Amino acid sequence: MDLGILIGRLVLGLAMSAHGAQKLFGWFGGYGVAGTGGFLETLGFRPGRFFALALGLGELGAGLLTAAGFLGPIGPALIILLMLVAAIVVHWEHGFFAASNGVEVPVLFAVGALVLATVGPGAYSLDALLGLNNVWTAESTWAVVAAAVAGAAINLAIRRPAQTAH
Repeated sequence: MDLGILIGRLVLGLAMSAHGAQKLFGWFGGYGVAGTGGFLETLGFRPGRFFALALGLGELGAGLLTAAGFLGPIGPALIILLMLVAAIVVHWEHGFFAASNGVEVPVLFAVGALVLATVGPGAYSLDALLGLNNVWTAESTWAVVAAAVAGAAINLAIRRPAQTAH
């Protein structure tokens, strides 16, 4: 079981980190902070560069925490926060499947992160190495996940989409 958790953490965490590197550094075909900031402005996240930096750091940090199995559910909860916003703002109108830019990929990231948050980082993790694997209770894990959902709601609430003319 611990080997399966490790594989899940590495795949999900490193994939999320790569998304952050795209936004921060323009790596892996990404647009960097400036390009991502321009895109985020069109979605109503202003100032775009600020949100691009926050998004890139969030994805990079969440991914690295998850991959390393460090700080229990915090990395996976951040993934949930980021993917909820992405699913609603960018993908929702396109349906489910990724082929039409639908919610499929962010939903898979969020559900995978929820699974990892609830089962814990496993024996092959920094938390286990540092003796932190018993710090997180079911209650504190769900509180962190709830805080992530609230964070997503706050991000959506502060978004300022362009007004359409009537």
